[in-house]
Amino acid sequence: MPGLRTAVRSVRQPFDPAQFNFTQIRPAEVLFALAPRRREGGEEGPRVLVAINVSPLERGHVLLVPEPALGLAQVLTAGALLAGLEALLLSGHPGLRVGFNSLGACASVNHLHLHAYYLGRPLRVEDAPARPLRPAAGLYLLDGASGVPAPGLLLYADGRRPRGRARRVCRLTDHLAARGVAHNLFATRGAGPEGPASARPGLRVLLWPRRASFGAKEGAAFNVALCELAGHLPLKAAADFEALTEAHALRLIRDCLLPEADFAQLLPDLLALLPAED
Repeated sequence: MPGLRTAVRSVRQPFDPAQFNFTQIRPAEVLFALAPRRREGGEEGPRVLVAINVSPLERGHVLLVPEPALGLAQVLTAGALLAGLEALLLSGHPGLRVGFNSLGACASVNHLHLHAYYLGRPLRVEDAPARPLRPAAGLYLLDGASGVPAPGLLLYADGRRPRGRARRVCRLTDHLAARGVAHNLFATRGAGPEGPASARPGLRVLLWPRRASFGAKEGAAFNVALCELAGHLPLKAAADFEALTEAHALRLIRDCLLPEADFAQLLPDLLALLPAED
């Protein structure tokens, strides 16, 4: 009998094999596995199970679970993110999106996994122009002037070096996790940082540091996680859909982000982690 879901109290809470985890899913819930080719220098990426999400938010919503037998906690790794980015590049469907919720940011299972799903509509975060922070390192800021629902960090890559991009993103998420800062990540095909004129030639990885929130939220029209921060709002009840206004949705989303002063204090440390492209 599967264990109970862990009561999450920390962004870096250790994996607990006695609690529910993805070694307990039924074989019929596993669709297939992604097995990457041997990489340069003999290094191999993780074997990633593609499993049905029993609580889907959209068509084709699956979980990407790297090597579940390793018992990794829900802390993003470069290998796991690389598998997600390569899935985006390999897919012939431009609507595939991939994302990650840390503990304290709506992750409900403390066992390393990413989300992937199809969405047949464009999102503003995919072509909004961004302000340069450290362009030589591929780092930009989507702020209020960009017209996105949630200001956040943008890491852009042209698609030719996903492995290096995954490592660089994880320098940031490792730092956030070490400081106990919850975060959400959303990866999609998208335009260059200058905006729509670049036509969707590469990958956009959005990263939002946020206030940590532990425990179930009751009474809200939606919980703010990776897709809501990107501007995709799945609502479970027709009444919530009818009652929700844009102003209320934006307030719910932005209330989950770090206060501006806290973000400004965090930003220099993040910039220092990303020198020019290596």
